[in-house]
Amino acid sequence: MVAEAPTEEIVEFTSEVDGVRLDRFLADRLPERSRSEIQRWIKSGNVLVGGSPSKPGYRLEIGDEVLVRIPAPEPYEVTPEPIPLDIRYEDDDLLVINKPAGMVTHPAAGHPGGTLVNAVLYHVPDLAGVGGVERPGIVHRLDKDTSGLIIVAKNDRAHRYLQQQFKERLVEKRYQALLFGFLSPAKGRIEAPIGRDPRDRKKMAVVPEGKGRPAVTLYRVTRYYRDERTSSRQHYTLVEASPKTGRTHQIRVHMAFIGHPIVGDRVYGHRKQRLPLDRHFLHAGYLRFRRPSDERWVELRSELPEDLKAVLDILTSEE
Repeated sequence: MVAEAPTEEIVEFTSEVDGVRLDRFLADRLPERSRSEIQRWIKSGNVLVGGSPSKPGYRLEIGDEVLVRIPAPEPYEVTPEPIPLDIRYEDDDLLVINKPAGMVTHPAAGHPGGTLVNAVLYHVPDLAGVGGVERPGIVHRLDKDTSGLIIVAKNDRAHRYLQQQFKERLVEKRYQALLFGFLSPAKGRIEAPIGRDPRDRKKMAVVPEGKGRPAVTLYRVTRYYRDERTSSRQHYTLVEASPKTGRTHQIRVHMAFIGHPIVGDRVYGHRKQRLPLDRHFLHAGYLRFRRPSDERWVELRSELPEDLKAVLDILTSEE
């Protein structure tokens, strides 16, 4: 199935800092794009500063208006695949899928098939092109190794309506995460901007104000655990985390930032893990949103998968 060609996307920013390079400024604000890609846009005239083309190394001043024309991706073939789906809700406008860990959300370099989009296109053949060619129907994403609930829109009207809910922060998402250490206080708010890690562009990080995008995560502790198998009796904390913004790897970055990385997260946490888990302990277990057809609230829950339950069974609960 070849999707129709999309149109270019236009985004605008205003510089709030003095002296930062144009390419660096845009890389921080478009974390899903590589710096080399952004440099190509600048050199080809797709980036305007104050209405005029510029250069990657141009040093911005406070108040500079930056307009970016993001070129439309080339159409490509997305093949529907008969991959089983755990559908938790479906109507004429959308479906909510309980995504397993290990499944990529949409095709990308290195993952041309076997993705959630390939599976959904088999289930909903008319989905191609809804919301864009590269990510048909996708309203929000879950990392490859994050399991849980994800919404897919079936038509453009529903896609726009759901995206607006996310933009206005009306959608409520709650994740279960197991963290290293004894987290205190038992309830809290993490507010720290997130952007590309200056030391490793493949990762995200908490960055200084003005160099990333605002990010807020609320959390509450649901249970403390300890590992009785070793003399150190390592402590762990099970939390319910609610991201109020939708930054890439937000919960993983924020938990690592406060010194309690997620168990199994070898990117932002410990490379050597102490518990038998092949992915990070993060599950999107709760979702609440308004239905496009009549604006009624839909509330859904997904239980912890067996691999995550097995980890908790090893540990001793501190009640």
